[in-house]
This record gives sequence, C-alpha cells and structure tokens, in this order.
Amino acid sequence: MTVVEAINDRELRRYVQRVGDRWPLSAAHLGGARVADRRGAGLQRERGEEFVVVLVSAGFDGVPWLERVYQAGSLWDAQEMGDRAEVHCYTPVELERKRAALPAVRTAVEQGLDLLNPGA
Repeated sequence: MTVVEAINDRELRRYVQRVGDRWPLSAAHLGGARVADRRGAGLQRERGEEFVVVLVSAGFDGVPWLERVYQAGSLWDAQEMGDRAEVHCYTPVELERKRAALPAVRTAVEQGLDLLNPGA
C-alpha cells in the first residue's frame, strides 16, 4: 500500500498569489489525484495527473495559449508541491468550451478545490 501524499496548502496559496500578480484571476481550481486522495478516493484506481490546475482570467485574452501555460506553469514549485502540475489557462469563454471537451478540466472545476475561496 502506498502512502497518500498531502497537498501543501501554504504553497498553493503562494502559487495563486504569484499567478494573480500577473493576471487578475476570476477562478482557480485544483484537481488531480492528490485532491481525490484528500477526498477519500480508494488507492485501487488509475491515478492520472497528481495535480491539475485550471486558471481563469479575462487577462488571458490576447495572450497565446502556450505562452499563458508556460508562464503559469513556470510559477508552480514542483519541489514544494511534490510533483509537477498540468496547468490549464483559459478566459471565461474558453473555459466553458474546455469543460465540455476535457474531462480533467471538468472534474477539476466541478469536484476540485476552489483556490480563490478555500472555505467554499
């Protein structure tokens, strides 16, 4: 049996702050295997990505998608978090299309942690 690794909530807050300093975030969600672990998912499952980050900002409009993802991804501290993240950066309009098309994005938004409203 493997040990379930925790999520570094302090570093997550710092990550959201670093991204928010560059783009005004209207939403930020964290999904992935570590979130599923925290919510009690069984160990006998396909884990997928450890962390899936979905960032939403009107400020992404006009910024090429790869540039957004590269910049936001470079702000993620994999050493502090214990693994890399699959980072998705969308405008609000783009998010609605991607929620329908990408299961990882849909799951992060609907079942993941709300990083802007942690108590919600």
